[in-house]
Amino acid sequence: MNTKRESPLARFREKYAGRLFHIWMEEYIGWILRYLPSFEGMLLRSGLYRLLFKSIKSFATIYPGVYFTHTYGISVGRRFSINTGAIIDGRGGVAIGDDVMIGPHAAIYSSGHDMSQMDRPMAACNHVLKPVVIHDDVWIGANVSIPGGVTIGRGSVVAAGAVVVKDVEAGTIVGGVPARVIGSRSANAASARCPR
Repeated sequence: MNTKRESPLARFREKYAGRLFHIWMEEYIGWILRYLPSFEGMLLRSGLYRLLFKSIKSFATIYPGVYFTHTYGISVGRRFSINTGAIIDGRGGVAIGDDVMIGPHAAIYSSGHDMSQMDRPMAACNHVLKPVVIHDDVWIGANVSIPGGVTIGRGSVVAAGAVVVKDVEAGTIVGGVPARVIGSRSANAASARCPR
């Protein structure tokens, strides 16, 4: 086994040297604004993440208690909404389309630990970066987990508590652990109409 160990602080500095100020801003200012109540809190959070996200197309409804990390890798479309306790890690890239709703305590991670290197502890390995893509008009329910490398198709629904480990086709409803197709939005279209 390789006994050479690099300091965690040195590894962090090496990986994020050009982004240290950005990470500092998202941690400290994000912490100050994270739990502010009411519309004022939402307005301030939307303004902060307009500065920190890779891109944001319009006002974002960010409820109190949402946690974003590595915001330089996150881009969101118009009318984005994310509820209390949700977390998004943008280290590997997270692209979110228009009209996407993310429920409370959902977790979206675009990076993970490298498990393939047996000669060193996993904590000493670099992250494996895998982007997450969420297309337009998607509803991600409460307590959903989405790891890196997954694409959620346009108009789909991810039911509460699902663990999504593979791509979700457009217009489908998925649920379970691991998530599988449990329905189709087109099958429900005749019985319900949304106001325009």
